[in-house]
Amino acid sequence: MSEMLDMIRTLGDQIRWARDLEVPDLPANHEILVGGMGGSGIAGDFGAALATGTLGRVAVHKGYSPLPGWAQRVKPTVVAASYSGNTEETLDLVGAAATAGLPIVTVTTGGRLAELSARNAWPTIAVPAGLQPRAAVGYLAGALARLLNTLGVVPDQTAALDEAADLVDAATTEGSETWDMAHGLAQRLVGRITVVYGGGPISSTAAQRWKTQINENAKMPAWWSVLPELDHNEIVGWETLPSMTRESIGVVALTDVADHERVRARLDHTSQLTEFAVPWLGEVSARGESELARLMSLTISGDLVSYMLAGEAGVDPVPVETIEKLKKLLVKD
Repeated sequence: MSEMLDMIRTLGDQIRWARDLEVPDLPANHEILVGGMGGSGIAGDFGAALATGTLGRVAVHKGYSPLPGWAQRVKPTVVAASYSGNTEETLDLVGAAATAGLPIVTVTTGGRLAELSARNAWPTIAVPAGLQPRAAVGYLAGALARLLNTLGVVPDQTAALDEAADLVDAATTEGSETWDMAHGLAQRLVGRITVVYGGGPISSTAAQRWKTQINENAKMPAWWSVLPELDHNEIVGWETLPSMTRESIGVVALTDVADHERVRARLDHTSQLTEFAVPWLGEVSARGESELARLMSLTISGDLVSYMLAGEAGVDPVPVETIEKLKKLLVKD
């Protein structure tokens, strides 16, 4: 159990590493396509959230080739993020990008992706190894934030990285307000499927991160949805099985100051209209001034909740044995 907590507590130092990173000199490009899966791919979602409202576009591709059709037209810089360097979907996408003549940048610890980078002289960021990919979000998302600044998509992130690092360090201190909140929320979620709702670029990206962390760390089912879209479908999905859902599911709402003002109203009304069928067990608000700090504040909260849920369930949060079994089966195909 303590091994995962130790990894979670490295997040501040990971972010500071990204702050001090020497980024490759790259030509400006406001069109970015990030390829990655799982704990590596979430970095692309972080980047897309940071780019909201800018003149650039950060699209995230999670899967195999082909490339999106628009990529042939606008020639995005392809950022391939794979912590291990051996993610088959990402390698497949990189092959398609190379064939199409697109500029490629890699973010990895090594593996096949590092080999391809060296062979093709692609700019690369070598990320420190030794963690579970999902626990390396500070390295991966921090490196991408620096890359996006170099490419001209987002403004300088130095101050934001400093703020984020200090914020997560404080959060992971036992007895902090965030720690106590996570502990209480985890206890309320024990024995339930967690549903995480977000309502804007920051809160929705964090909701996705919460979902995947609960999956991998606590080995529990979870899902995430986004306001206002869920008010056009999911809200009525609670009507038919209330005797089941109110005993087995719990909703957590994530909020951010940048969420649209109408999202706040929708959140309040949605909880009132569905609380007969599903308990709303907590609301977690982003902290910090910069977009990156607010995103990392919600991220660390979810990481702690997932770790504490694992403890409540008596499972080791580190191994992901079913994923490893799947990879071995795919090698045989």
